[in-house]
Amino acid sequence: MRTIRMEDMSSREIGEAVDNGYTTAVFAIGSTEQHGPHLPIKTDTLIGDSIAFRFAQKLENTLQAPTIRPGCSKHHLAFPGTISLRFSTLKSMIFDYVESLKKNGFKTIILLPSHGGNFTTVQEAIEELKLLHPDLEIVGYTDLKGFMVALAKFSKEYGITPEESGAHAGESEASFMLALAENLVAKEHFVPGYLGPLGDREIEIILEEGMPRLTENGILGDPTKATAEKGIVYLEKTVDFLIEEIKKQIKS
Repeated sequence: MRTIRMEDMSSREIGEAVDNGYTTAVFAIGSTEQHGPHLPIKTDTLIGDSIAFRFAQKLENTLQAPTIRPGCSKHHLAFPGTISLRFSTLKSMIFDYVESLKKNGFKTIILLPSHGGNFTTVQEAIEELKLLHPDLEIVGYTDLKGFMVALAKFSKEYGITPEESGAHAGESEASFMLALAENLVAKEHFVPGYLGPLGDREIEIILEEGMPRLTENGILGDPTKATAEKGIVYLEKTVDFLIEEIKKQIKS
C-alpha cells in the first residue's frame, strides 16, 4: 500500500485494505490551544497525529484514522487562539468515529489522546463504547500521570529535570515540535514557565481555575534546552511505550 493514512487514501483503497486484513484502526485526539509564545496552537494535534501514524506502522495491519483536532481545552481559553469543545461534544465525536469505523469493517479501534484535558473524557467514552459494541475491541491509553512520567523519564536521560521537561510547552513538547515542524517553532521566544510541583492539587487548580492561575506565559516547564535531535528520540520512545501499553489491553 502507498500509505496507511486513511485521509490520504481513496474509499476503494481503504475497503481493499480492510479486506486484506487491515482491520485495526488507530486515531489520536488532539487539541487546538495555546502552547506558550513559542509553539503553534496545533502542537498537541500534530504530535498526536505523528505518534498515531508511527504507531500504526509498528503495530502492522493497522490504518491511521484522521486525528480529532480540537479537544477539551477550557482551561486554556484565557490565551488567544484556543478553541475548546465541551466534554459531551468530544465524547459524541468519539462515539461517531467508532461507529463509522465499525461500519467500515474495522474490528479493533485504538484511541490515543495527546492532550491532557482529553484523557478523562476518552476513558469514559471507551468504557461506554465497550458496552455499546461488545463485538468490537476498543482500547486506548488514558493514564495521564503515566504518560507524564514516561515523557519525564525520556528527558531525564539527557539530564533534563521533570520540571523542565514539563507538562505543557516545556522541553519535551518543544523538542517534539522541533523534530516535526521546526519552521513553526519560535525559538527566539523560548522562556521558562512554571517550574514548581505539579501534583494532583496543581492539576486540579489548572482544570478548575485555568492555566494563568499557575503560569502567566502558558508554559509548564522550560523549553530552552529543547532540540530536534532529542525530539526524534522522544517520538520513537513514546511510540514504543504506547505500543507496549496497548498490547497489554488487546485480547485478540
